[in-house]
Amino acid sequence: MAVIGTALPDPPRIHRIPQSKYVDAVRWLPQFSAFDRFVVLALFDSSSDSPSSIEIHSLDTQAVTLSSQSTWAPPSRVSSLKTSQLPGRKPLIAAGTVSGSLHLLLANSVDASLESEFSVSEEELHVGRVSCVDVMEGGGEFVSVGEDGRVNLVSVAGSELSFRRFFDSQGLVSYTSAKWASPAEFVTGGYGFSLQWWDQRKPGGVASQLKGNWAQRMSGIVQSIDIHPSRKHTCLAGGSLGTVFAWDLRWQQQPIILSGIGVGEDGTHPACESEVWEVQYDRHTKSTNTGNISSSRVLPAMICSEDGILAVVEQDAEPIELLAEPCAINSFDIDRENPSDVICSLEWESIVLLTRP
Repeated sequence: MAVIGTALPDPPRIHRIPQSKYVDAVRWLPQFSAFDRFVVLALFDSSSDSPSSIEIHSLDTQAVTLSSQSTWAPPSRVSSLKTSQLPGRKPLIAAGTVSGSLHLLLANSVDASLESEFSVSEEELHVGRVSCVDVMEGGGEFVSVGEDGRVNLVSVAGSELSFRRFFDSQGLVSYTSAKWASPAEFVTGGYGFSLQWWDQRKPGGVASQLKGNWAQRMSGIVQSIDIHPSRKHTCLAGGSLGTVFAWDLRWQQQPIILSGIGVGEDGTHPACESEVWEVQYDRHTKSTNTGNISSSRVLPAMICSEDGILAVVEQDAEPIELLAEPCAINSFDIDRENPSDVICSLEWESIVLLTRP
């Protein structure tokens, strides 16, 4: 059962768009103009001859409808989906699959039609599922991690993708999430609420590491990571038991708990009681503590959960509930150009567009 947080005095507008397939993930495609808006869906239909697909849809903001622009069929179900831009504002889609392959799709900057596709085949990159792929902002380099313990750096080389194995635990450690912090640094997350900070300038192993503390009930799986572009020393993470925490490299062994079952003694409520599937810094919500602008304070973040909660959490504040559904919210994305707009994918084959005042 979800824990109800603070209600907004001026609630957002919510529009539900039913789908005919299961929606594994949803992302905004970087906006081409003020008049055209596109979203990317990773879909799955076990009854179809081609069960998996990645589709680009045009969003009509007046009628609140989606119109399919282009479709591409991956070799297996999509396990991780990200969007970004290459230099020159060329929109791209990066997708990892459950069979271990990685795919980069480039879209036309006018009508969002797919122009080209680059791939690294399964078992060459990962043995089994790609847990997460992340795209370096403003660049053509990717990091992919998997439960096989491999950490790969992938880049576009001519007409194909090339990769190098940055680290391989030989299955002794599994990775569930990854996020770039800078052109040289990235963070991975895994079991035991562990976080690893990697620096390409320091090869041979992790530069810093955070391990979960059982005494503080910091145990479980990190499902999602985010890093704010203006505070790259702080990593935000969400995972099991509704836990959301921040790891500041300046105080590495003292994670800052934002939400979680039984982790606080100050009377604050957790935003949810189940798996936090995704976490992102929320650039739309203003901090409630305007008198404290210290860089040590964690900025507001948005989460979605297995028990159907979309909420904003903040350090030393009650969570703000934006959406409560009777099913899991599998993923969400905040529009880069219009952070008041959030798009979500529901377990019950629906897309939700949420617009905040």
